[in-house]
Amino acid sequence: MAKNKEEKPKNTPSYDAKDIFVLEGLDPVRKRPGMYIGSTGVDGLHHLIWEITDNSIDEAMGGYAKNVTVELLPENKVAVTDDGRGIPVAVHAQTKVSAIETVFTVLHAGGKFGGDSYKVSGGLHGVGASVVNALSSWLRVEVSRDGGMYAQEYKKGIPQGKVKKIADSDKTGTKVIFAADPEIFQTMEYSVKRIMERLRQQAYLTKGVRINFVDRREDPISAYSFYFDGGVKSFASHLARGKKELQEDIFYVNKEYEKIAVEVALVYVEDIESKELSFANNINNPDGGMHVTGFRSAITRTLNTYARAEGYLKEKDENLTSEDMREGLISVISVKLGDPQFEGQTKARLGSPEARPAVESVVNEGLKDFLEKHPQDGRRIIEKVLLAAKARKAAKAAKDTVLRKGALDGLTLPGKLADCSSKRAEESEIFIVEGDSAGGSAKSGRDRRTQAILPLKGKILNVEKARLDKMLANIEIRSLVIAIGAAIADEFNLEKVRYHKVIIMTDADVDGAHIRTLLLTLFYRYFPKLIGAGYLYIAQPPLFRLQVGKDIRYAYTEDSDKEKMVKEMEKKGNVTISRYKGLGEMNPEQLWETTMNPENRVLKQVCVEDAEEADHLFDILMGDDVAPRKHFIQTHAAAVKNIDLV
Repeated sequence: MAKNKEEKPKNTPSYDAKDIFVLEGLDPVRKRPGMYIGSTGVDGLHHLIWEITDNSIDEAMGGYAKNVTVELLPENKVAVTDDGRGIPVAVHAQTKVSAIETVFTVLHAGGKFGGDSYKVSGGLHGVGASVVNALSSWLRVEVSRDGGMYAQEYKKGIPQGKVKKIADSDKTGTKVIFAADPEIFQTMEYSVKRIMERLRQQAYLTKGVRINFVDRREDPISAYSFYFDGGVKSFASHLARGKKELQEDIFYVNKEYEKIAVEVALVYVEDIESKELSFANNINNPDGGMHVTGFRSAITRTLNTYARAEGYLKEKDENLTSEDMREGLISVISVKLGDPQFEGQTKARLGSPEARPAVESVVNEGLKDFLEKHPQDGRRIIEKVLLAAKARKAAKAAKDTVLRKGALDGLTLPGKLADCSSKRAEESEIFIVEGDSAGGSAKSGRDRRTQAILPLKGKILNVEKARLDKMLANIEIRSLVIAIGAAIADEFNLEKVRYHKVIIMTDADVDGAHIRTLLLTLFYRYFPKLIGAGYLYIAQPPLFRLQVGKDIRYAYTEDSDKEKMVKEMEKKGNVTISRYKGLGEMNPEQLWETTMNPENRVLKQVCVEDAEEADHLFDILMGDDVAPRKHFIQTHAAAVKNIDLV
């Protein structure tokens, strides 16, 4: 997994001790780890792997490494190996210690702050290695370069001796082994799925580089390898899996514009949702930025020009909008540039203004050429966009009607809503309840000051299969939109939400689960900011009522709760067990005591850890295509427990 020195590119920039630049010390990291890795929970734990891996990916982006391997080892250790140039080992002029020790013990020390060592890089602006070292109970680095293999070990960021040559070597590369410090992190459980998804993504974005993952924690070991010659074209194809593609060929362009490398792929699918992933120097930018602005501008201009030239748009017709272009569009935008400027510590948005004209120019020219060479694909794309434009106008009319109704007759809110008296959103909560019977119990048993009740009649429309205009024609959905009070879809305004707890409360049976899934689909597709803010919850009503004399208890799970309570209560006599089939079976006092009282109730907060995987799962389970859903059910049927067949 290392390369011979003879393979080093000719006339490459220097990468020696003098190329390591020092900015400040390391002390603050252990005191305030969240400032450097975001959190000390599961995200922060995995961030340690990303930081070391990003350093290896930077070597690959520079053309110096072809292989990167991440290994999970026993005792919660992680190893990351690459066959790049190897960290310099000579004494650093400023710190008076080896450049290896400087990189791993001094904050803001690395080859990314000056010189030509890295024209393009990601990571924590070069602080990654020292931050990981500071937050590890133990770390070892091994470097092969200049004919030798060198090593140094650390404990909690403190060197346990000088850098030593431990062997001769004709290879080059770096290996870092670390154990996250359990005194720092709340969890030590690594997620294989999360790591593999991240490595797969990096392999798409660094085409021609092989990224390996090995889990050595148990026998037999498991190993995976990711390698994509197609770059982001392969990525777009992966994102489109399970969907009907409208194009015979995926559009792909990979060009440099004024020292900015632009790589873009797009494909239209038979869907009303869109997927738009953007990256700068392999760093995901979920909030987009200048490169996305340039991309949208290019496709809007190019497709409008093409539609008019081919007669799809007449002279009197208005231009198609950027919103029309994005329906059913799956796109991946990747730029690589020197010294990228990000907005915010999490790098969620690229602020470098030079990225916009670069992407706009490359996509404009490339897409124009693609449409000329693939007229059938061009026709299907334009027909899809024209259909989206027609639907947009219908949806706008429906949305305006609903929101206008909400603003005028809606001052009194939907008639079925039993609102709370409090006007403070932060203390107010709304229960979305299944059926009038449960709604009646909930209205009688609630805390009228802070709890609102909105009963729904039957099962709402499956919004995964419906456009916005049809969706807003549904009375139940319209009532819900008006009750929440913050509009919907692109016009949704989180600051206007009337309740900071929106609680789905359905029966603990198959129908209740179906209604809950339909509501989750609605919120995921049209109220994603509500989920992101942590405002969406699922109430967990009890499954059983257990009674011995005056001792009454409620069990929320069949296994642990129920069995434990029965054993405890049997000492007092025979236990009477009642199985609740629906919320309507409870009287107001029982519903309050078990499901609505903040002191006793069990609420599950809805969050989305992996948006891409969630999106794919909603497509499978709630979409039009039956085959993927059937396959999913067959695959996971054996793992299902506690199905209520009544």
